[in-house]
Amino acid sequence: MSNELISGSNFIRNIIDEDNRNQKWGQRVETRFPPEPNGHLHIGHAKSICVNFGIARDYGGICHLRFDDTNPEKEEKKYVDAIIETVKWLGFSYQQGDQEHLHFASDYFEKLYQCAEILIQRGHAYVDSQKADQIRANRGSLTERGIDSPFRSRTFEENLHLFRRMRAGEFPNGQHVLRAKIDMASPNINMRDPVIYRIRHAYHHRTGNSWCIYPMYAYAHPLEDAIENITHSLCTLEFSDQRPFYDWVLERLTEAEVFLRPMPQQIEFARLKLAYSITSKRHLRQLVDEGYVDGWNDPRMPTLAGLRRRGFTPESIRLFCDRIGVSKADSWIDINILEKALRDDLDPKVPRSFAVLDPIKLIIDNYAQNSQEDCEAPVHPQHPERGIRTFPLSRELWIEREDFQVNPVKNFFRLFPGNKVRLRYAYVIECTSFDTDIDGKITAVHCQYFPNSKSGTPGADNFKVKGNIHWISTAHAVHAEVRVYDRLFTHPNPEVDEKNFLEAINANAKHVLQAFVEPGLTHVGKEDRFQFERHGYFVVDRYDSQPDKPVFNRIVSLKDSWSTKSKKDKS
Repeated sequence: MSNELISGSNFIRNIIDEDNRNQKWGQRVETRFPPEPNGHLHIGHAKSICVNFGIARDYGGICHLRFDDTNPEKEEKKYVDAIIETVKWLGFSYQQGDQEHLHFASDYFEKLYQCAEILIQRGHAYVDSQKADQIRANRGSLTERGIDSPFRSRTFEENLHLFRRMRAGEFPNGQHVLRAKIDMASPNINMRDPVIYRIRHAYHHRTGNSWCIYPMYAYAHPLEDAIENITHSLCTLEFSDQRPFYDWVLERLTEAEVFLRPMPQQIEFARLKLAYSITSKRHLRQLVDEGYVDGWNDPRMPTLAGLRRRGFTPESIRLFCDRIGVSKADSWIDINILEKALRDDLDPKVPRSFAVLDPIKLIIDNYAQNSQEDCEAPVHPQHPERGIRTFPLSRELWIEREDFQVNPVKNFFRLFPGNKVRLRYAYVIECTSFDTDIDGKITAVHCQYFPNSKSGTPGADNFKVKGNIHWISTAHAVHAEVRVYDRLFTHPNPEVDEKNFLEAINANAKHVLQAFVEPGLTHVGKEDRFQFERHGYFVVDRYDSQPDKPVFNRIVSLKDSWSTKSKKDKS
């Protein structure tokens, strides 16, 4: 993989450069990407992946992949496997030499528990027996200080005894929690004795029933960083209010000589907020569970599994993340930037081909029955070294229904009675008539061809026509299912102001077409990509496509059609 990712200067790199000049960690840079395995990664995670893995790579360091599996009721191994596959698909590695930096919070459950006991013994944590709603009510507000728990003054011996009984499984869920003992008057509500352990009698996907108490993420996260010797803990802005607690936990345990200085440094950057998308796992799960989409990997979904199935390339996503950069301020990113990165990546790579998505028959009446001849076209017009592709011309062809009009509108230069067009890479034809069924629907178009007008032959330049249409021989066409996808939402911010995001679902986000493609696409591989001339970029569906029944997904159109729609709406 090239070093194009997150290139150039940004405030995180400036911090690391200063740390390296001061030899804070020597020249060592270790970051981590810590997803919770309770769902599939989405486009918002792509930025965090690129930032953490990309910066570590560029400084000759390593990024750890660590699963935050501290909530057994929501986490599953299938999500672990899916996340690992996605990170590798994006082009990143957590391997450094012979060492694999793949970790789980559950790897450290015993260590985290021991640290909690140390906090209790040093007077920095206590067991609270209030109900959850009482704890919430007593935390106070932005204008009112919190109220001390009546159990805050328990002796460390009593706290330690209760905590050990919690671990032994003697209490039901919710009867006790362990809280850090900090300051109930702190202006930062996160510092008002946050809960650091709770009781959960639930099966864990890795530790089974070995534990019935589980650490909270805000407590586990800094300790895991310290255990793994992370230097720069890069996370998104919503964790900035948690940084004081992050530092507090590490400071208390460093004082107890559990960890050595320097401590890991948490640095926040702006999260990716992409227009016409949602990144709430709860809402994404709702789309799946209620059948609005066909699973987590539905090509309309903003999950990375969905984007991959849609046909996005790892390179296009990394290019997108590079272009939006790293900043300290949240902002909405226009989805056109993502689609532009996608087109810029696909255009020089993918071969060209013909596809007819809404077919109507074209009959060349003066072309001999049962005759055929090969026509030639470049595999890629800007790269002649990639060679040519051949496809047969015969008497009957498929063309797009929109390429014929009985009564043409102004500036329509394609087929209508009496008009001439060129069959792309073939002959000039003149429309002579058309057939209809009993309902008046056009079933076929008739034409005559000019034998001395074939593209690439000396006489072809004598014919001047304005229209140029693509086609496929009916006798040689490959039938294919083509799925044309569009944006899942019609509103640029479906979750704005707590509105019902389901009301913004685009009912026209998926169309399934029975189409025809070039005979050269008879044998295509899963995830092979093509530009269907005029229609856009398409990919062979990695799940549903079969050798005798190809399925293509439209990745993206050749140009942005939404900006055109928007301009029309405003006019």
